[in-house]
Amino acid sequence: MAQSSPIGTGRPSSNALFLAAFVLQAIIGGSVISGSHGWSSPLSTIGSTCLGSKSATQWKRTKQGWSEPKGLASSSSSSEHDVSDSAAPFATIVGNGRIGGALSEAGNCVVLGRGDSIDADGEGPILLATRNDALDSIIDHCPECRRKDLVFLQNGYLDDFLESKGLSSNSQVLLYLSVPAKGVAPTDGVTTYNPEGLTAVTGEWAGAFADRLASIDLKCNIVSSQDYRPAMFEKLMWISTYMLVGAANNCATVGDAGKDHSDTIESIVLELVAAVSAREGIEFPTGTLERLKSYTDVVADFPCGVKEFEWRNQYFWNLGDDAVPIHNGLLKDCAAKEILPFELPK
Repeated sequence: MAQSSPIGTGRPSSNALFLAAFVLQAIIGGSVISGSHGWSSPLSTIGSTCLGSKSATQWKRTKQGWSEPKGLASSSSSSEHDVSDSAAPFATIVGNGRIGGALSEAGNCVVLGRGDSIDADGEGPILLATRNDALDSIIDHCPECRRKDLVFLQNGYLDDFLESKGLSSNSQVLLYLSVPAKGVAPTDGVTTYNPEGLTAVTGEWAGAFADRLASIDLKCNIVSSQDYRPAMFEKLMWISTYMLVGAANNCATVGDAGKDHSDTIESIVLELVAAVSAREGIEFPTGTLERLKSYTDVVADFPCGVKEFEWRNQYFWNLGDDAVPIHNGLLKDCAAKEILPFELPK
């Protein structure tokens, strides 16, 4: 056992040297306890930490030791990730499912689960990798000063919801990728028609999000808010149309729906493009059908099912039977067959 230096010799003990070295290493390696790494006030619960530094392993071992004296506790809903040499900018990730888990592989992040708190003193983007129905609660519990940093990754039509929350100018992402199971490498939305990939991001944190995807070999296009809108509606058309046609015809996957019912899909997509253009004043770039068909080839095994109606098909339903007769008629047929898990609005 090492002996402490005698008092009054002016020479630090080996224990003191070790402590000083550890603190210095933590500061240099980016592992110092700070708001920018998602540490909240002593009354908050902490999510898992993904560190891109050589001290990550040591930090993982000592985190509990730091937490207990300060009245802090690690969340039981989170897990630790040690990732070295990450090029991704720091981010807070809310949600540790398939998408959140994939994004965390880039490292340099804090992952928050149920009951965890967003740090009021933190910095960087807050990537919301959750279901749409969790957004209300997340926003309500997000510190006011951090709401501008929320980045929305959800499928569907969010415009009215974001406007109601005063968050219309926040960063948004169209994720064209598939993660079949947690821990499985994502399938990128790179198609024969769009080799540059279809995933798109807009807003203040667009660059940081694109860099995070690039660090795990996924492509992302940074676009203006004007270009984002037609891209958003195309993604909405894809998920609303292929799921609906597949469900109506008892197709197991979107690939089956596209292969066996291409005429119906084409008719619906064309009527949706016309109706959205008239309603929103949007001009869609050439190739909508080709983009959606090519993406379907990439994620052909994705299962069919009409769900999250209020975020997806309801936008088109609300356009009215005169504007989208094929889409709305097929929804009514599904309702009559009792294959919808909800009731259509009157």
